[in-house]
Amino acid sequence: MITRKPLPKYLGVVAFGVKMGVILPGDDIVKIVFDAVKKCHEDNLIDNNDIICVKENVVARSQNNFVTLEYVAQEIRQKLHLSEKGHVGVLFPIVSRNRFMPILKSIARATKKGMVTVQLSFPTDEVGNQTVPESALPDLCKTLNDKITLIDLGDRCFLHPITGVDYIRLYKETIENEGAKSDIFLCNDPREIIRHKPEAIIISNIHGREKTKKEITQLFSNCITLQEICNDQNHSAWSEWGLYGSNLMAENRLKLAPRESNKISKQIQQKIGEELGVKVEVIIYGDGAYKDPSTGIFELADPETYFGLTDGLKDAMRAGVKYKWLVDNLHMQGKARGHIEKEIEARKKELYERDSMFMEGTTPRPMADVVSSLADLVSGSADAGTPVIVVKGLFSRRYRIGHRDQKH
Repeated sequence: MITRKPLPKYLGVVAFGVKMGVILPGDDIVKIVFDAVKKCHEDNLIDNNDIICVKENVVARSQNNFVTLEYVAQEIRQKLHLSEKGHVGVLFPIVSRNRFMPILKSIARATKKGMVTVQLSFPTDEVGNQTVPESALPDLCKTLNDKITLIDLGDRCFLHPITGVDYIRLYKETIENEGAKSDIFLCNDPREIIRHKPEAIIISNIHGREKTKKEITQLFSNCITLQEICNDQNHSAWSEWGLYGSNLMAENRLKLAPRESNKISKQIQQKIGEELGVKVEVIIYGDGAYKDPSTGIFELADPETYFGLTDGLKDAMRAGVKYKWLVDNLHMQGKARGHIEKEIEARKKELYERDSMFMEGTTPRPMADVVSSLADLVSGSADAGTPVIVVKGLFSRRYRIGHRDQKH
């Protein structure tokens, strides 16, 4: 048996993807992830305090967590008491072919002899995808406080700067291809959709959904968020997140976000601990929480960066003393290199309040968001084939913050 050396001590945080075979509905995701981690462990690549990150889509696939668009349409009719000739409003959806277009298709199918009114925000949707650029507003004689109709737009066509898609036209065609009439406009006041007199409203923004629902329900009662669709535990396919976190799959099906992800995370952690003798944390991650500086697009189209995690990651914060400040300050005091290094190591072990000068300039971040974002960047969304990411040296280097600042 070949004994491989562990990673050298001089390495800091390390994250690497683990290649795995195809995962299909009905597969035991706990065993599959364990088998992958076991191989890493045999190569001395797994230690205590490592974080095992599992991509949400392979968990959902193993759970066979799929629904048809027709199924979604039927549930929408039932929950909102709509007929096929009904009129439903759709408030603040993101513009996405993968994320929202199939949901819109289901909504239109629910009222295929009626009408779908869609209110978009502008100049971008909630996550930064362009709808009508702000630079076009003077030509339209509009401000961010106004309403923009398709008549106002006329022949103007605003393509998404990355995908090249005219989402206003795409959403209009999506609705009408299902047989429903379309009514699309842009306005940043959520109450505007009520003036179009829908029978029901589906609140579709992601991160601001609760605030939006609160505003609408003060004036209009028959409304739900996307989280309230496909969230029934009595059905074979469901998710606590409803339609949030869903993606278009083959044959007119939606893959829902994985269900009971905290439970799955703990089962993976337990199996690794019992059979390999190491204590790891586990997170089931989705989109990373980062903003593309070149496009301004906030990549987080999932409701959270993660869908489930083990207890050790809950409320943990990634923070630390200001390394470069300490180096410069101690050097200015005439301290030698060795003294500076010892001082920094000592400071790392102390407990600080968030406003301590030793933490000045370092913003504490929820560990789960940092880990999920790192894992998403490493795995990507293309053909890397690495749905498991191992993160080393990050959790063991987390820093404590004074009790009054911790999140509970």
